Amino acid sequence: MIVFEKKGLLTTVQDSGRIGYQHVGMPTAGAMDPFAMQLSNILVGNAPKEAVIEVTLMGPTILMEEPSVFAVSGGDLGARLNGEFININQSYYAEAGSRLDFVSIKSGSRAYIAFAGGLDIKPVMGSYSTSMKASIGGIDGRAIQNGDTIALRALSAAELESRTGNAVSGDYGPKYSTFPTVRFTYGPQDDLFTYLGKHIFENSIYTIDLKSDRMGYRFNGPEIEKTEENTGNILSDGICLGSIEVTGGLPIVMMADHQTTGGYPKIGAVISADIPLLAQLKGGDRVHFTHVSVPSAHKALLEQRAQLKAIAEIINRKPSASERMEINSGRKGYSAMVWKI
Repeated sequence: MIVFEKKGLLTTVQDSGRIGYQHVGMPTAGAMDPFAMQLSNILVGNAPKEAVIEVTLMGPTILMEEPSVFAVSGGDLGARLNGEFININQSYYAEAGSRLDFVSIKSGSRAYIAFAGGLDIKPVMGSYSTSMKASIGGIDGRAIQNGDTIALRALSAAELESRTGNAVSGDYGPKYSTFPTVRFTYGPQDDLFTYLGKHIFENSIYTIDLKSDRMGYRFNGPEIEKTEENTGNILSDGICLGSIEVTGGLPIVMMADHQTTGGYPKIGAVISADIPLLAQLKGGDRVHFTHVSVPSAHKALLEQRAQLKAIAEIINRKPSASERMEINSGRKGYSAMVWKI
């Protein structure tokens, strides 16, 4: 059992999202940074899409009432175990009575805590994710509050030991930054924007508005010129993660809690591989958008998936010292190192 002694700013249970129900109006929800969510799970020996705790900016204080193994990935929000700072992207053993807390933002804005064995909660429509707008999933469809508890799925002492000390380092995963270049593809209503408007969008710097949230990131910057046919409204159509709506000349990128349909023109969509870059930003951070082809977007996503798959295979296989050196050198086709401490 884990107990949330302090809730943090916005702490929720999330997984890969509630897939397959947008056609009936159910939002997907899910982790804002799906890469970090999966990595934290892999490090503790879980399936990549198990439920985790998503932490936003100011983290919670969690009391572990039983021996546990956990890992924190994503943003570095100053995680501590029993008052000692710990590394992100490493699995730790915690004795019963241990406390995990977060005391400072070093980089990023969202961290993901995975516990070995997973969180023992009930799925709703095939997902554990908290959808606060739909009031389902997680703990009663809401953000975690002081005093909330979540049971952990039981593991033996030997299983906990085997999942302790996994870590990843090296030139690996999304390159988080407070001023990233974010790739996007055009469509489906990019014909409602002029050539000049597209040039402005691709060659300007946009700043995240403080009103941004899990539903969407609003951006401030140069207005995107539209065609005469663009009245600012279209027949409502489907919204996907990363859709770039343009209202009042300014872009809004749809994030994890996005609505299922929308009636504003969409100039394009942020590629799936770069959603983590946006997820780790906060109000006031800046972004440069750059256009890429659909095949390039597919390639980037497949490369990310290959990285996660490779790390999972290495942790499960426990490679020799020589193989770890080969992996770290990049001769295996990716640059990363996993080791057992």
